[in-house]
Amino acid sequence: MARRHDLVGLTVLALLTLRAAHPYELHRLIVDWHKDYITGLPRSLYHAVERLARDEFIVPAKTDREGRRPERTVYEITDEGREELAARLRLLLERPDPDRRAFVAAVSLMGCLPPPETARALRARAATIEGVLAGMDAHRRAMAEDGLPAVLALELEYEQALHRAELAWLGDLLDRLDKGELDWSPPT
Repeated sequence: MARRHDLVGLTVLALLTLRAAHPYELHRLIVDWHKDYITGLPRSLYHAVERLARDEFIVPAKTDREGRRPERTVYEITDEGREELAARLRLLLERPDPDRRAFVAAVSLMGCLPPPETARALRARAATIEGVLAGMDAHRRAMAEDGLPAVLALELEYEQALHRAELAWLGDLLDRLDKGELDWSPPT
């Protein structure tokens, strides 16, 4: 996809794995299930549905009309859409990104992947973060050796704290996954 992460499109694909739905219903689910990483509703949702349909990741399943209301097109996810969803989720789970909303979205929707696949992606993320932390430690040491006062490197210290917190959380999550403590069934 041309869009950076397209969190709205990702969420639409994930919701359509549960059941076919029309855009208004998808909007209600996003709001009711507190997918707060999504902004610009409802316009962004309708644009995402158009893009996903154009790319054949979703297709119209039927058109309904209730009473005097306008017609509503119900969409369902295609096999290509399921593959796209899995690929996008794996990527967002594996690779740290400065836009933390992307990871929040991926965590929110990771139940769309099988647990072993999710664990692999999270382990890859943890390994990357460990590497980033090692590099940051070396950088801080070099700056200190060059005489840079610690007060001028506080932003680096802050970034390290965020990475360490995420790494600790990932370790706990992976432990829970390994023990089978998370319910992996879709919401109803």
